[in-house]
Amino acid sequence: MGRTRIGVLASGRGTDFQSLVDARKRGDLDVDLAVLVCNLPGAAVLDRAKAANVPAVVIDHRPYGKDREGFEREVLKILREKRVELVVFAGFMRLVSAAFIRAFPNRIINIHPSLLPAFPGAHAHRDAIAAGVKVSGCTIHFVDASVDGGPIILQKAVPILEDDTEDSLAARILEQEHILLPLAVRLFAEGRLRVEGRRVRIDTRGVKLPPMA
Repeated sequence: MGRTRIGVLASGRGTDFQSLVDARKRGDLDVDLAVLVCNLPGAAVLDRAKAANVPAVVIDHRPYGKDREGFEREVLKILREKRVELVVFAGFMRLVSAAFIRAFPNRIINIHPSLLPAFPGAHAHRDAIAAGVKVSGCTIHFVDASVDGGPIILQKAVPILEDDTEDSLAARILEQEHILLPLAVRLFAEGRLRVEGRRVRIDTRGVKLPPMA
């Protein structure tokens, strides 16, 4: 059986994408990074893809205006052409439609910088600090029609320090994202994930999962 073909969607710096590249280089992740799709020309993630010899396609969402369907149609066309089996949202700052999700049922994963279901949305670090909670973290989850609400695969807790700013908290959580994301992709590629309603069952035989805390 061939290696699982991964399509990564990203919008920015691409450090989560880089974590996949690095894990593959270390031999910790045996997958084919088939394509990177970026919606912002000039994003730093495109340089990372070029350096890693990963095919990259830019589909700028802005000319589509309110035509989300047209934008998504072009993205799906690329993913299908590349025979992608798992789609990874790695800092992809666009909401997708139910139709997009139906094209890859339980085959789209996202990384979010909080312990979902707490603090969904685009301002998780700010919201966590403002709420006065003592712990935040990151979550890898399957994407469904809700915002950051799909079945949870992995989570890692990160304490919030007394003097934390949004930036300092984000930096520590990002370190954990770079550990969890390659692991989640590996678990999928090895057929170890099974979605049962809201729960994701993980076959951990032969795999050591990191502690949550």
